Order: sequence, then C-alpha cells, then structure tokens
Amino acid sequence: MPDTTNSPTTGVQPATQPATGVQPVSGVQPGVPFQDLTKWATKAPEGETLISTAYRDKVTDDLKFVENKPGVHKPDPILVADNVTRKFGGMTAVDVSHFEIERHGITALIGPNGAGKTTLMKILFGLYKADKGRILINGSPAAIRSPHDAIDYGISMVHQHFVLVGNLTITENIILGHEPRKGILLDRGKARQKVDALIRRYHFDLNPESRIENLSVGEKQRVEILKALYNESSIILLDEPTAVLTPQEVQELFAMLRQLKKDGRTIIIITHKLKETLAIADNITILRRGENIASLPATQATEDKLAELMVGRPISFDVQRVPYDGSGPVKLGLKNICLKKKGRSVLTDISLECRAGEILGIAGVEGNGQTELIEVVTGIENHFTGQVCCGSQPVSAISPRRMLDYVGHIPEERGKRGFVKGFSNWENLILGYHYRPEYVKHGFLNIRRIKQVARDTIKQFDVRTDGIDQLTSSLSGGNQQKLIIGRTLLHQSNIIVAAQPTRGVDIGVKAYIYHLIREKKAQGTAVLLITDELSEAIGMADRILVMNNGRTAGMLERPEFSESKIIEVML
Repeated sequence: MPDTTNSPTTGVQPATQPATGVQPVSGVQPGVPFQDLTKWATKAPEGETLISTAYRDKVTDDLKFVENKPGVHKPDPILVADNVTRKFGGMTAVDVSHFEIERHGITALIGPNGAGKTTLMKILFGLYKADKGRILINGSPAAIRSPHDAIDYGISMVHQHFVLVGNLTITENIILGHEPRKGILLDRGKARQKVDALIRRYHFDLNPESRIENLSVGEKQRVEILKALYNESSIILLDEPTAVLTPQEVQELFAMLRQLKKDGRTIIIITHKLKETLAIADNITILRRGENIASLPATQATEDKLAELMVGRPISFDVQRVPYDGSGPVKLGLKNICLKKKGRSVLTDISLECRAGEILGIAGVEGNGQTELIEVVTGIENHFTGQVCCGSQPVSAISPRRMLDYVGHIPEERGKRGFVKGFSNWENLILGYHYRPEYVKHGFLNIRRIKQVARDTIKQFDVRTDGIDQLTSSLSGGNQQKLIIGRTLLHQSNIIVAAQPTRGVDIGVKAYIYHLIREKKAQGTAVLLITDELSEAIGMADRILVMNNGRTAGMLERPEFSESKIIEVML
C-alpha cells in the first residue's frame, strides 16, 4: 500500500521525531501541517491564537464578501464546465461544480499550488480526460478527447514549459501538424505568408527563418502564441506565462494579450502573481483544493483579498528582519572568477563574500551570468579560473556531490536539476545525500529509515502528495519546490545557494519559503539568493550584488535598496 499524505487538520497534531542523524528545520515541527504553524504569516487578532476556533470561523465568514459566486452565470459565456472531476489515485485534483469564461475577456485562474489549475486547463485542452462532467463551447456540448479535438473547437494552450522543436525554424514550428498543402507537397509560400502576416499584426520582432534553439525565452513564448493564432483559436490558455520573463517582456506580453482581446480572442491565464493578475485580468476565478471557491471582477479585487481567498487565511510578508551587522565570518568566498563558454566570456572577474548570518542577493536580468555563477558555486561547472572557498577551505574543481558537503542547493530549474523524473518522492529526498551514514546500513541503503525520514519531511514541509512512493514528476510545481527545499534544509549546510526559490509557487508557499530562509540566516547560515524578482531581493537581502553581462555592476547596501536604483545599476 502506498503511503498517504497528511490532510489539513484543524489543530496541531503531536510532533514525531525524525530518524536519528537527521535534524528538523528549526522553527517548524515535523508532523505538523504547514497551515497550523505559520503564525508569522497570519494576522491573528490580539488575544486569539492561530488555531483558535473563533479565529478560523472569522476567516471563513470573511470570505463571504465575494459578490460573484462561482455559480453566478455570465451573460455570454464562451466556455462552461459543469461538475468536472478528475482524480489521480486517491487524490482529487479537480472537482469544479461550475466554471464559466466570459467571451472576449481575460480571465485569470489563481489558487495555491496543487489547487488543480493546470489540471483543469489540461482537461480543457484534451491532455487529460475528466472522470465526469461536461464542457460546453458556445452553448453546445464539446467532446474534447485530445489536443486535436481542442484545436478543432478553437482552443489552444501555451504551456509553461514550451513545446517547441529546437532545430526547426519558427515557421516550421508554427505550422507543425497543420501544414498547408499544394497537392501532396508542402506549400511553404502560403505558410510563410500567413506567419509573416501574424508577426506584422502583433508587432513581434521575429525572423520566421530563425531556429528555435537561438531564441530567448520571451521570443519562444511569442512563437507559442503564434501557434495558437495560426490555428485561428478563439480561446487561448496560458500556463504561468510570466514565470521566466523579464519585467520588460512581461509588459510586452500584456500589451499583446490586450490586443488579442481587442481582436475578439478569449484569454485564460494561470498565474501566482497577484500584481500581474490585477494588471491584466477582467475576471478572476480562485481554485482551492480542486474546487472553484470564488469568481469576481478584477475591479472588485485587491491583493490582500485575493491572497486570503487563495490560501484561506490572511497573509502578511511583514516579517521582522533579523539584524545583520556584517561581522560574521566569511562562509563563501569567490575571487576573480572568469568563465568562457563556446569562446564567449560569460563571467568576468567576479569576486564576492557571503558571511555567516547574511543573505546576499544576486540581481540582474536573466541571462547575464547568474546561472553560470550558480554552476561555479555548486561544482557543476569546473572550467573556470579564479578561486572558490567555503570558509577557509578552497573547493575549486571538485564534484557536485562533494560540494553538497559544503553547499545546499535549491536549483533554479527544478524540472532539470531538482529531481529525477523517474524517481519517487523518497528517492528524490535523499538524492545526492544517499551516501551519508544516516542512510546506510552494512553497506546498503537503509530503506526503512530513509522512508521514515521521507514521511517526516513531507509532513514537515506540507508536500501535497499521495505518499512517499508517488513520482515527484507527477506533483504540482509548488509541491515539487517544497520537496526540494525540504531536502536542502533537512541536510544542514553552512551555505545555501537559493536560485529562484519562489519561482512558480503560490503566495502562501512563498511566505513559507521566506520564513525558512530567514530562519537559516538567524542560525548563522550564509545564503546566496539569486532572483529575478526585484521585490524579493529587496525584501530578503542584506546586500545586493547587481550583475550585467557577466560582470559585477555594483554592490548595494540596504539603505540604498529600491527597484529604480537596482535597475539604474543594472543598466
């Protein structure tokens, strides 16, 4: 029988002790669900505890202010989903009683990680089949059994992880599967003409003959949108479209979406970013635990209101900062780091120090050397000049596994370097640490002990899963991130490299991650925080090193922190 996850409880359960040799993260008890622990993120009234029944009831009552309930019918819906349910094993991923999308508008679908947002979109696009329920398009029942069916009904999807062929051109990717023919031959002229017209219409700065492998992230996303437009889709689904975009690319995307709306398209966008939600959406639907709990016009929403609906409680990021005076010993030191790739300098003369009890932020537009810096510090990249020291120990040119003895790593691309897709949760939780004595008995892996550690860690970090035997790749992105962070913090390190630690996670998990990082700082850990969210760097870091074109553009001290100042130094 597979192990089952903890479900939310109304009170604190007795803590269980982790396996010997593995210490729980300070401030978070193993065996206690996350929602019952986060008083640091919850505005409870004076005199009432986090878990008080009175306060929980008040929060529940406060959610009744939403004027547009999910069951309220829109005047002209283009898409309706009634009683749509999808289960995976024992978990109900989607259980939507009624869901409507207004024609010619932009609807944001928000909710905590694992709420069922992406699953619902995949049902609408034919990647998953609903266990029950019905979908109506333009008032008529739609039998969506595959993406081909969805496209025939006028639905296209822009995936979070792009579905493009790297060695094909833009035009070839756009027409793939829908190639115009002249007799039995491909009509390249007609295809190119249509693609050119779309590029001009939406002011895309793209060469149709460019290969996908040579494009930036923002350009690849435009190609994905062009695919939807080429198919003449009336409904376009976008899954976390801004997750890896620069601020400028986000603005360009939003301008594009507004033009699509003006042209009569209907847009559904999944996002965790509330500022962006309010900036782009006409209507907002909130999912929680697979159910649509509320729908409301964006004009009636605020960030606080949406956060409370998403998580089920008020959320605050106003956590008291741990003082930092710069007197701690240097835990991580880089001196004159230079790195070339394919004959091009990607890092030039990078020097920095990160001290005990310090969060050193690394800010800059993505693609300016941050990834390569991470690779150097974590041992992934060894072909550099200069020196890396952990404490007084030179550690240049050692293996990534050996670097784990010094540096805990939260990777920026969890799907690529965070876990092995064919491994279960318990296997991924010891990934890279399996050789340690606490996991070995008589020369073999101590599976019983490892699985108990996995159960405790999953409870401690509130990873929503069917159990320790479930494949990590089948979890939602946010739950994958919690598992990776749990693994990193479980295995105590004096240095943590946190690369985009909150990318693609909901606001509640984001607050949780911030708390955990601050806890490690308070314990004397040196934290290197690499983020493309300027607000995150400003809120978390004690100092910010700004990078541009693989070089140090400047070092900012806390009194100097502001988004405008960082951008000024960056450019």
